[in-house]
Amino acid sequence: MTDIAENRGGAPVGFITELDGIEAASVIYLRLWCDGAESQSQVWNDFASCLGADQGRRALNTFQELCALCTQHGRRPLMRHSVNCKCLGADEACFANFIATAVMGEREDAMLIATLIVRPDVAPLLASLATDFGLALKRMNLRAPRQMVAKDQRLHTQPITLH
Repeated sequence: MTDIAENRGGAPVGFITELDGIEAASVIYLRLWCDGAESQSQVWNDFASCLGADQGRRALNTFQELCALCTQHGRRPLMRHSVNCKCLGADEACFANFIATAVMGEREDAMLIATLIVRPDVAPLLASLATDFGLALKRMNLRAPRQMVAKDQRLHTQPITLH
């Protein structure tokens, strides 16, 4: 019974393509960061190429601290799917919603969601880091996966007439 409770955060609740750009990026970067040193360097490369070395380093440090707080003060380990998985796990959906809520300036709601991830005394710091990280993602001008798929389909198919 404990296996089910421990793995509940990994239960698929949707697909990455159902998220907007910032939400999808937050999940993908979380997966990459937790995947190891090689993937972490890919995160750094993305940040540096999109934001420049200085802003990229700040975004990386913010994200690194955010992940460290989740690990050190988490209510339980965040469950993740593999980097290339198209599914969205329950914990990943919570993390994506947390980042999106924080970047929208909804601080109280972001802190409430943060209490699902970490101890309540750490929630304000985590919410602040989520805001900074979300703003960095926003500056990267990311598109949602479904927008990329739609763009690719427009390039390769005839437009559909609805009326």
